[in-house]
Amino acid sequence: MISILFAALSALAAETGGFLALSKRRNLNLTLGFTAGALIGLVAFDLLPEIFEFVSDGAIDIVWPMVALVVGFLLFHTIEKSILIHQSQEKEYTVHRHPHVGYASATALIGHSFLDGASIGLAFQVNNAAGLAVALAVIGHRFADGFNGVNLMLSHKTSREQSKRVLAIVAIAPILGAIFTMFYSFPDAVLATYLGFFAGFMLYIGASDILPQAHSKGASRATIAFTILGAVFMFTITRFIEG
Repeated sequence: MISILFAALSALAAETGGFLALSKRRNLNLTLGFTAGALIGLVAFDLLPEIFEFVSDGAIDIVWPMVALVVGFLLFHTIEKSILIHQSQEKEYTVHRHPHVGYASATALIGHSFLDGASIGLAFQVNNAAGLAVALAVIGHRFADGFNGVNLMLSHKTSREQSKRVLAIVAIAPILGAIFTMFYSFPDAVLATYLGFFAGFMLYIGASDILPQAHSKGASRATIAFTILGAVFMFTITRFIEG
C-alpha cells in the first residue's frame, strides 16, 4: 500500500506542474522553451541512463532499446507531418497546429506516467530502500511531466478544459500503475525497450516540435535562456535524486 501512497504524491506533483502551465499561458513562448529544454534533458539525464542501467544489470542487448528510440522518433515525425504538412502547387509548406498532435503527445506522457507508478510498485517489491529511492525520483520529475503535458496540449490549440482532463489522466496514471504491479511484473527487457521508444518520442517533440514553436515569432534571448533553464532544471532534479 505504501507504493500507492507515493504514487498519489507523484500525481499531486503532476497536477501542480500542470496548473502552473495553465496559469502561465500569456508567456507561452517562454514556457514552451522551458518545456523543450526539460524534454531534451529528460531524455539525456533520465531515460537514457535508465536504459543503460537496465542493459548493464540485465545483460540486455542495447540494440533493441536504440531501435525503439529511432522508431519512436520516426513514428511521431510521420504522424505530425501527415497531419500538419500540406504541399501547395508552388511546393511551399505551411504548418498548422492541430489538437490531434497534442493528444498524441499527451498519450505518450500518460503511458510514461503509468509506468512511473509501476516502477514505484516494482521497486517496493524489492525492498523499502529501493522503493523510496525510486519514489523520490518519480515525484521529482512528475512535476515536469504535468507541466510538459499541458504545454503540449496548449501549443496545439486544445482548450483549457480538454487540457485539464488530460492532466487529470496524467496525474491518475501512476496510481493505476502502482496498483497494476500488485498483480503483474514487467520484464526488464520490456521496460528497457519501452524507455527507448519513449525517449525517441520525447526527443522529437522537444527538438523538432516544441522548440520551433517557442521561436515561431522570432528568435528571443529570453526563450533561449528558458530552454537552457529547462535542461538545467532536469539535470539538477536527476542529479539531486541520484545523489
